[in-house]
Amino acid sequence: MQQRIAVCAAAVLLAACSAGGEGGNTSGDGHHHGSTGLPAVDGFPLAVVPASNPYTEDKFQLGRALFYDARLSGNGTQSCASCHHQDKAFTDGRITALGSTGEDHPRNAQGLANVVYHATLTWANPVMIDLERQMEVPMFGEHPVEMGINDSNKATVLARLQNDTAMYGLFRKAFPSDAAPVSFGNIIAAIATFERGLISADSRYDQYLRKQTTLSESELRGLNLFMGEKAECFHCHGSFNFNDQVRYVGLSQVDTPFHNTGLYNIDGKGGFPFPNRGLFEATTNPKDMGAFRAPSLRNVAVTAPYMHDGSVATLEEVLDFYAAGGRVIRSGLYAGDGRVNPYKSGLVNQINLSEQDKADLVAFLKTLTDQGFLTNPRFSKPAISQ
Repeated sequence: MQQRIAVCAAAVLLAACSAGGEGGNTSGDGHHHGSTGLPAVDGFPLAVVPASNPYTEDKFQLGRALFYDARLSGNGTQSCASCHHQDKAFTDGRITALGSTGEDHPRNAQGLANVVYHATLTWANPVMIDLERQMEVPMFGEHPVEMGINDSNKATVLARLQNDTAMYGLFRKAFPSDAAPVSFGNIIAAIATFERGLISADSRYDQYLRKQTTLSESELRGLNLFMGEKAECFHCHGSFNFNDQVRYVGLSQVDTPFHNTGLYNIDGKGGFPFPNRGLFEATTNPKDMGAFRAPSLRNVAVTAPYMHDGSVATLEEVLDFYAAGGRVIRSGLYAGDGRVNPYKSGLVNQINLSEQDKADLVAFLKTLTDQGFLTNPRFSKPAISQ
């Protein structure tokens, strides 16, 4: 029985890797040039690494040190790791992220596990596809301020790193041909390299597929629900990475669907609260109102709260939301019936899930936690970081 379910689950995941999602943008893989210098991972396809920033171990180690170093923020108080904690699969446990100057970000901090396989990198920006470009947003962005680097403090930030002998040595090793290796271009390249190396591929579910462990009856029932037509989770979370936006070497086309799941309907006409209006912000097309990227569910049990705005607290509440076919907010500023949002995805409908079904789905989702990834010293803060 276990073997038959494992074969079926693997087949669904493989099929989902190449299948397009609902309402998505499609493009060829040509703009993701380069192959990979990343180590191969059993059961995973080969990751795409740009030719302009090839993977090296020295660059990875520099990126790791910089990722955890608060000296990289304008006021010296916050690092990348401030919003991306390893024990939470590189999320932060907050409803929405908090910048170095105390400004709240409007969105929930996303996890970085397997980010190298993501076709797009933010909740609702279809053109943000490269880690190097994305890094500029938290570092230099002003709306909201995250790391808070600007023209008035750029020189100070670089000097902090330049004047640290050990950190400077890492720059020299990572960029040996650069006469002046401490630069924002090299900082971005190194952190992007570190993030590409954050691979999570050894959850209990992965071990089950490799026939290294077994799942409980409840977990197996949850797996069947997840991959089946009753719960239909696999439509948006059916790839090897448990999302529906993936890219990897050899993929003939890259699909980037975004989905309105009926989280809001504040005016009865499909409205979502400003500034979290989803893909609409990029396209201004009304049908894109409230459409967001489906996140990977790997390590989902440790990444609460959920949704783009962190407005759903627990996995159990997430399942209640999807079973209802959307959310009803009965009073207040955001009152409305998301179940009848006119732009809601056709994939989101009321589902008849029993309490046992929900418990089984939660049990399965917990098998996607990769404890080794959450504690791997290779991904942890090194002594050099301040």
